[in-house]
Amino acid sequence: MGSRQPENTRSFALAAHGGAGKTTLAEAMLFANGQISRMGKTESGNTVSDFSTEEQKRQISISTSLLTLERAGKTLFMLDAPGFADFTGEMSAAIRVADATLLVLSSVGGVEVQTGRAWEYATENEAPVIFYISKMDRENADFDKVLADIREQFSGNALPVFLPIGAEAAFRGVVDVLRGKSFTYTPDGSGKFTEGDVPADMADAAAAAREALVEAAVEMDDALMERYLEGETVGDDDLRKVLRTAIAKRRIMPVLTGSAATGVGVHQILDFIVDYFPSPLDRGPMKAEKDGAAVEVAPDVAAPFSALCFKVMVDPYVGKLSFIRVAAGTLSSDGNNIYNVKKGDDERISSFRFMTGKEGKDAKEVIAGDIVTIPKLQSTKVGHTLATKGGAAYLFPHIEFPAPVYSVAIVAKTRADEDKLGNAITRTLEEDRSLTFEKNAETHDNVLSGMGDLHIDIVLAKMKERYGVELDIKTPQVPYRETIKKTSEAQGKHKKQSGGHGQYGDVSIRYTPLERGAGFEFVDKIVGGAVPKNYIPAVEKGLREYMMQGPLAGFPVVDFRAELYFGSYHDVDSSEMSFKLAARLSFKKGILEAAPVLLEPIMDVEVIVPDQYMGDVMGDFNSRRGRIMGMEGRGRLQVVKAQVPLAEMFRYAIILRSMTSGQGSFSMEYSHYEEVPADISKKVIAAHKQEEEEE
Repeated sequence: MGSRQPENTRSFALAAHGGAGKTTLAEAMLFANGQISRMGKTESGNTVSDFSTEEQKRQISISTSLLTLERAGKTLFMLDAPGFADFTGEMSAAIRVADATLLVLSSVGGVEVQTGRAWEYATENEAPVIFYISKMDRENADFDKVLADIREQFSGNALPVFLPIGAEAAFRGVVDVLRGKSFTYTPDGSGKFTEGDVPADMADAAAAAREALVEAAVEMDDALMERYLEGETVGDDDLRKVLRTAIAKRRIMPVLTGSAATGVGVHQILDFIVDYFPSPLDRGPMKAEKDGAAVEVAPDVAAPFSALCFKVMVDPYVGKLSFIRVAAGTLSSDGNNIYNVKKGDDERISSFRFMTGKEGKDAKEVIAGDIVTIPKLQSTKVGHTLATKGGAAYLFPHIEFPAPVYSVAIVAKTRADEDKLGNAITRTLEEDRSLTFEKNAETHDNVLSGMGDLHIDIVLAKMKERYGVELDIKTPQVPYRETIKKTSEAQGKHKKQSGGHGQYGDVSIRYTPLERGAGFEFVDKIVGGAVPKNYIPAVEKGLREYMMQGPLAGFPVVDFRAELYFGSYHDVDSSEMSFKLAARLSFKKGILEAAPVLLEPIMDVEVIVPDQYMGDVMGDFNSRRGRIMGMEGRGRLQVVKAQVPLAEMFRYAIILRSMTSGQGSFSMEYSHYEEVPADISKKVIAAHKQEEEEE
């Protein structure tokens, strides 16, 4: 594996909006590098990256693939991340652990929604960004327009390193402005090319592009900048050194171009990765924590071993594979265990695997900068830090995954499916951190939440394939609440005497509304022993039990105060149970007399869409009882912020995709509860009463 030093390692995440040509580029790199004999196609389901059953069936990337290449004595780790919004968590994790992000933009589509999301992730992680303008052979390909969009929406530091020779059907090669050479490809897709001089009609543009790169790069070295300003020519070795530094520090964001489908420019991209992409040493230390204090972990092979698990995958033949990025040190699999710092568990390792899609090549040793898999780790999950026992017990920051935006209630088809559900859910959640599962205590639904209907469909298909669990889905119930709007007083007397020991409890309780979010407050206002002190806790306990099913529609009652101010008891017949039942009688009567209303959860929603869909999105929010809270522009994209009832949002992921031709994305989180409009409240209450009658 190369000469096995961190300075000879290059790792990068391939990120893009879905359909920009990212997986095709990965395939073309493997072909150009001689690792595959012919290129597969996404639509044929035979690419190295997209190897799962669901990826091949749906012809999209669902999970990040790790591809390992050897070129010119360097080891390249390429993380091909999904581009669809439903799998954006995979993109986030890949960008987090790679030393650079190769951000692919279609020369036809330009900057799209997920392009912006990838840029945000890279910026949050201070990751170097290299832009690749793809599909230059397509109709309406426009390099200059996409370059202008990149500079306007992302950074003025985006500087072209390659210029396209021709466009659309006439696209035949690239000019490398650093080397001052042209590379013209044969039109047969074989990847063969001839090297030549820069075409005369492109000489001025190439010279200007090179000068811009040199001027930006020499700023990284004061002595070199001084020599440059004095008119001295910057040599290739000096330029390569400062340019790599400038890329690592995000001072320069190179812009490359080509056509992966025809192979044009792919060899030059690979050479650029080898020469100019940052190594772990260029990228510098990783941030971590030790004993509560912030520390930095340098990529030193002699340092104690530490690594971060960023992905877990279940292989049908090998079992569980844990993907790790080695931050520091060296580790051999011979006789060594690995230590899960987060869990405090020892894990046995048999080997490390350098992956290329689903194929793995076993290795006995890993070093700082490597991205590999370890088979069959038991307790290790995504975000866990690994080390050697007694070594450096660092904890790397956990990997942030976006909050789910689409929920379904899952129902096992048979009793056998129900028995297998727990194990299937546990294993699925380990593998996919963009999922959440909750057994809602209020609605009793088993709620599975993800990034969209496509995400959930694929998860359910995997669970059926792997664990034999068949599930039906339905729309989850809204977790409504009930509350009161005015003060009332109600007596509750429970009296049962049928000979022998009877039952007697008598309470008078005042019910007062509290501000939204205040919860429940119980106040003991008894004077003179009207209710003995030993029975008062039973009154509160009874109220807390009965308030979980309100009198309107059976939802929890919240935001009220209950003041126990009077009552009576019997020396023989009174008991805790009698006073609990008396509290229930008072509660049902008192709440109904205090102007009860339904409350519904309101969500903060943020939608990102291209300009042309703004009117549709805002009109749709109005139809969903939403309130527009603000808008802001991000280049050609617009961000709409709104507050919308949860009841109106269960299918929004599907609606937004349809409304924006797949170009819109959104995030959503709980904000607060609000009163339900009277007409909708009547429908909810009527539906509840019908359910009760049917039961």
